[in-house]
Formats: sequence, C-alpha cells, structure tokens
Amino acid sequence: MIKRCHKVLLVGDGAVGSSFAYSLLQTTQEVDELVIVDLNRDKADGDAMDLQDITPLEAPTIIRSGEYADAADADVAVITAGVPRKPGETRLDLVNKNAKILSTIVQPIVDSGFHGIFVVSSNPVDILTTLTQRMSGFPKNRVIGTGTSLDSARLNVILAEKLDVPVSEIDAHIMGEHGDTSFAAFDEATVNGQLLKEVANFTPTNYAGIEEMVKERGGKIIARKGATFYGVAKCLAYIVKAILENRNVTLPISAPLNGEYGVSDLYLGVPAVINTSGIVKVIEHDLSAEESKKMAHSAAKMKEVLDGVEL
Repeated sequence: MIKRCHKVLLVGDGAVGSSFAYSLLQTTQEVDELVIVDLNRDKADGDAMDLQDITPLEAPTIIRSGEYADAADADVAVITAGVPRKPGETRLDLVNKNAKILSTIVQPIVDSGFHGIFVVSSNPVDILTTLTQRMSGFPKNRVIGTGTSLDSARLNVILAEKLDVPVSEIDAHIMGEHGDTSFAAFDEATVNGQLLKEVANFTPTNYAGIEEMVKERGGKIIARKGATFYGVAKCLAYIVKAILENRNVTLPISAPLNGEYGVSDLYLGVPAVINTSGIVKVIEHDLSAEESKKMAHSAAKMKEVLDGVEL
C-alpha cells in the first residue's frame, strides 16, 4: 500500500485540465493521489485510466475520477472548469458565465472540509481568483491564480526570438490583468543578467510592438487550433509543484494586493513567492511612472468588471 503524502483535486477535465494533469505527473514525484472531477464523469474516468498508463514510467500515483467531497483531505484544489474563449472573444467576455460556474464549485469544496490551497486558471483569471477567495472565505494567501505567468512566458519567448538569445537568458514579467490591460515591466527586465534597456540592439521604440504581440498571441493560437492549453497547463503544474515541494518559487501570478502598487482588495498579476503555505510574499518592484499608470488602469478595469459580476 502506498503511503499518501500529497493529494490534488482537479476540477475541470477539458483541454487545460487534462494537459495540467499530464504535466503535473511528469513534473513532480510528490503527488500520491490525483482526483479528477468533471460534469462528464465518463470523460474523467477515461482520462484517469489514460493517465494511469504513464505511472509505470513516472511516480506510482493513484489516479481516479471523483466528487467534490474528495477535496476533504486534498492539499490543493485546482480549478480549470469554465467556458473556454472562442475566436474573437476577450477573456472578460466570459466573466458572468464562468463566475456562475465558479459559484457551483467553490462552495461544495469548502463544504467538504477542504483546508488546502485553491489554484485557479479559469478565465478571466484575476476576477475568478478574487471571487474564489470571497466565496470561500479562505485566507488570501491560500488562493492563487495563474495570472500573468503565461503572458510572461510568452514575453520571454518573443524577446528571445527578437534578441536571438536562448529563452533561458531572459527574465521579464508581464504585470496587471491576464488580458488586454496587461503591460510588460520592461524597466525591470534582464537579458543574461543585464538590464534589457541597456542592451545595445534594443530600444524603447520596440516596446509597444512586443506588448501587442504578447496580447495577441493567445488569440492567434485559438484561431489556428481552437484553444490554448499547453502553456497555462505547464504554469499550473509549476505552481502546484512549488506548493507540494515547498520550493519558494517566484512567479508572476494572480496575487492579493493590499496596498502594494497602490492597489487593494483585488487579485492582479504581480511577481510573488509561492511555497507550501501558498503566497508567502508579494514582490513590489519600483515601477516607472508610466508603468505605475498602467497598473492603476488595469486595477481600475478589474474593479469595474467585478462590480458588474452577476451571480
């Protein structure tokens, strides 16, 4: 009999959820039980069986479909359920549909006796992460959204291509909303340890074009293949790995702001440290005046949307 160390509950077995499960099992040896919850129980059963087939080559994880009640002794509850974005839609177009779906998920998990950490990737992720914390009543550090982790990965890929360097040499973050009001923190970005703004072949005239490329990348993927899921699934797995392994990872996520960057009572994409306690610390960069304006604009837009959510 396998001694249980860590249990993960996954809610939502669509493209993102199933890709996350696959990535997680290849990312860490710390998951002893993975329970998949989905309205389509047959799909959850099928994915559980399919994932079981990789366990001889990975960790001997118990993988099965289940119910919200299985969250009772889970360490992490990952929420990917929701209506996916269609071609031409923005993430904010999904807000009322997915907020209503979220309300049917969070309460049953809380009622199970769950005392772990919520990790949310459903869109619009900043809004739904904020709502998850409000609905659950959980301490803010134990509710995390994927935030701008995916956007930042995209920025790093684009910068690496532009500068013709390995992507591993780029350290740059997208901040604010995971969406149209996001912005790149170029002043803080580095290339192989050197500030991006000091790189000879890169000037501020390049900035706006690159920001737009990051914002448009998801839509281009959706137009070509119908959905985006590998990138965000990997970000999710990375976050959950940091929690399970107590790794003190710094990542741009949807984190609760309580005065940082002049924003309060809202989750927004900022760099934060994650470990087994959840969000340990929000890292507050000294933004330029222009970046501070962009952060304020993004926060104002998110609060406007939150005020209009219909549950």
